[in-house]
Amino acid sequence: QNTEPHTEPHVDVHTAAHTKFQWEAPGPYHVAYPRNYIFTLDEPDACREEDPFLVLIVPVAAKNLLARGAIRRTWGNESLVLGKTVRLFFLLGLPSGKGSERLQADVEKEREEHRDLLQSNFLDSYRNLTIKTMMMLEWVASRCRNASYAMKVDSDVFLNVQNLVKMLLDPKTPRQDYITGMMTRHSVVVRNPNSKWYMPVDVYPDATYPPYPLGMGYVFSTDLPQKLVDVSRRIRPLYIEDVHIAMCLKQLGIVPTDPPSRSLFKAYMPSRFNRCHYAAVITTILDGPARLLQYWSDLQKPAPPC
Repeated sequence: QNTEPHTEPHVDVHTAAHTKFQWEAPGPYHVAYPRNYIFTLDEPDACREEDPFLVLIVPVAAKNLLARGAIRRTWGNESLVLGKTVRLFFLLGLPSGKGSERLQADVEKEREEHRDLLQSNFLDSYRNLTIKTMMMLEWVASRCRNASYAMKVDSDVFLNVQNLVKMLLDPKTPRQDYITGMMTRHSVVVRNPNSKWYMPVDVYPDATYPPYPLGMGYVFSTDLPQKLVDVSRRIRPLYIEDVHIAMCLKQLGIVPTDPPSRSLFKAYMPSRFNRCHYAAVITTILDGPARLLQYWSDLQKPAPPC
């Protein structure tokens, strides 16, 4: 559970004149996002030096070294695509629990070797994914505004970078106020307390969420992060990170863009390996790093896509 202080302190109106502001814990369905986190591991000059067209950012737990390794050996290794420079970064929070100090030391060694790790000083946990997303946006806004596009992509996702760049180079693709992915519209708010995505009525009263791309992977123009960061100051963050982005977009009056084809962004992989599927999509969720390595190896073989 998140333990960071919230920026909206609760004050008893009867004693406010005689006491200091007291912090009110945000509770399990709100997220404390005080906007004063820092990057303890950073690559501040990477975008300026390489001038990428596209920046890929993978939120991942510090302990998930296998996922990072598989991505570096597969789609994350594609640095020049259709003549455009692509740059990969992994975004981590702080590890916790037994062995966290040793794990942090390993992360810092990994950073020295690969120069693709970003880390901020919040606790890495499911409930803090919204904080992680906002820190990603802050980093893009401050470090990579010269890039044309950025993408948040989960560590369990197969990404066809060729198809992604091809879509972004299409003259019909917007250059500003743009965000797309696997779109969901009129998503019903879950009221079952036993659900992972439970949202109480007193936290979010509406029956449906605004439209948004699913958090597994969405791409956006780099003018958008600063706008989202700024407008988030008027919204109390929720723990469901893609829903929080949806609320920010609604506040900005920006409607997410549908991809050129709904078949480009897929949630789950076919039950059997299908070369045609992976040659045609942009994203598909896989069931582990070993599967990514296996499928990527097959796709690199000199054979027709189908």
